[in-house]
Amino acid sequence: MIPNSLGHVLTPSAVSLDEKQNVIVGLAARERQVTHPELTATAFKRYMGTQRKVRLGQVTFTPEELSAVVLRSLKADAEAFLREPVTEAVITVPAYFNDKQRKATRQAGQLAGLKVDRLINEPTAAALAYGIAERGRETRFLVFDLGGGTFDVSILEIFEGVLEVRASSGDNRLGGEDFNEILVARMRARFGEALGLKLERVDALTQKIRDLAERAKRALSTEPQATLALTWQGHREEMTVTVDEYESWAEPLVARLREPVLRALQDGRLRVDEMDEVILVGGATRMPLVRRAVTRMFGRFPSSAIDPDEAVARGAAIQAGLKARDAALDEIVLTDVCPYSLGICVAESLPNGGVRDGLFAPILERNTTVPASREQVFSTMVDNQPYIEVRVYQGESRFVSENIHLGSVDIQVPPKPAGQVAISCRFSYDINGLLEVDVLVPETGERRELVIADADVVSSDDFAERRARLAALKVHPRDEQANLAVLARAARCFESLLGDERAAVAGWMHQFEAVLAGQDPRAIEHHRNELTEALDRLEGQVVL
Repeated sequence: MIPNSLGHVLTPSAVSLDEKQNVIVGLAARERQVTHPELTATAFKRYMGTQRKVRLGQVTFTPEELSAVVLRSLKADAEAFLREPVTEAVITVPAYFNDKQRKATRQAGQLAGLKVDRLINEPTAAALAYGIAERGRETRFLVFDLGGGTFDVSILEIFEGVLEVRASSGDNRLGGEDFNEILVARMRARFGEALGLKLERVDALTQKIRDLAERAKRALSTEPQATLALTWQGHREEMTVTVDEYESWAEPLVARLREPVLRALQDGRLRVDEMDEVILVGGATRMPLVRRAVTRMFGRFPSSAIDPDEAVARGAAIQAGLKARDAALDEIVLTDVCPYSLGICVAESLPNGGVRDGLFAPILERNTTVPASREQVFSTMVDNQPYIEVRVYQGESRFVSENIHLGSVDIQVPPKPAGQVAISCRFSYDINGLLEVDVLVPETGERRELVIADADVVSSDDFAERRARLAALKVHPRDEQANLAVLARAARCFESLLGDERAAVAGWMHQFEAVLAGQDPRAIEHHRNELTEALDRLEGQVVL
């Protein structure tokens, strides 16, 4: 694991702009979320592949542009550690990311200046990290991946050097952030009434409450209760939450964890007692209530063989090593599945003689092992129909309006009575997300092809323009990131405290800023360490 410029192997997915439009990434950015909410963005991974925009000050970003900024920072950290350029990457994505989200992720890597060699599902990567250690025996295991914003479940088998994904499922709107929101909602109700404010209208106050919620959630993982203390405009309000209270509030979220697990078992045609191991991945699985829920589901304790925070990154590294045929790794074959069903829009005849359009006909079912190729035959619905429009969708709903449109292609057919002209439609899907749709009219030999690939995200001109806009942003030198992080943390402490403690923090910040002005590296490092130790004594270790 390569440490970043702060010496940590974990980099928070956070981006902030300072008053001069300089970009701040990682811990320093996340510390600024409380003090500068209008200039800071987090949790944007959920919105990859959507039209949602994020405004930081006067600059508007798409989620993939923010992700590109984070990836560029990681790239710089790796280059500093390895002392050589980094040009290619294996990037992990939630297993339940759809086609648009995967394309947006690939685009983020390209915007960061990386050739994205492979996208790999996060549970598959974690299983690869686990499977390498367990490759001496045949085993079947379930990966339970609960991250900050998404939840994935994958069932895998390893046998004779083959790691095979049997099934994947998940929920892209369930993660650790949702467990935070339980506490946020309670604090809004309690503190809003006490302070006489509509808290959702005060952005800075909302971010303070979110920070308190994150800290309280972590405290409740090891302590019987947590006290949430809010200081705002000279007023101090407190709220104590016990573990039992928090877990009762979180019960609806815990219940949502069951459905993807059951769906994955059903798709894999497996029973709970057929799992040799249950592997926990993602920081949110450290919560005791989640671990207890998993234990109840499977009737056994989950495995702790791999670090839940590092498993996915290690698996991605192994995949990259396998791709490069690293001599340090024994060869292992990795197979994956198509996480969503792929099909076309069709119509059906009704008993009253009418026609109902907009129905989804799956051709490649979800959890089909890829690469795969499947074919189905369809026929015309209208007399003398001149052509057929084949519209391709991804999803599970019976109605295409609720699925994701991927593309379409038209093909001419001979004018004949309804039902007398057939077309064959073949879907071929590879492990990198490339979908080829072949449409053939056997009667005439007419053929059309549609290729849906990760690469066709935007036009080359638009892509170049957006990458140039990112490159034009000014970034702080790498050796200043540690100083930014500790100053941002001190500023947050200053805003949350009162009296003598607030005055002490102000004095520490003033002294450190004076040392920074002197530009003496040794003096800066010495005083930064002293300031960090003082803040640790004041509020405990920094939350990663």
